[in-house]
Amino acid sequence: MPVIVFEGGRLSREQKEELIRGFTEVAHRVTGIPREAFTVLLKENEPDSVGMGGEPLSKRLR
Repeated sequence: MPVIVFEGGRLSREQKEELIRGFTEVAHRVTGIPREAFTVLLKENEPDSVGMGGEPLSKRLR
């Protein structure tokens, strides 16, 4: 079972559906593996939980 992982910020339901559909389609086309075999994990990270340059991303985005 191939797994595709995407980590990013908060997404709308529509964005999640489009990413899942798009990632699955491209992976199927490139590899020839059936669409049904793919699992897509979308991990949403809050800006307070991400650090860049020694400080929380939420602080850098202000």
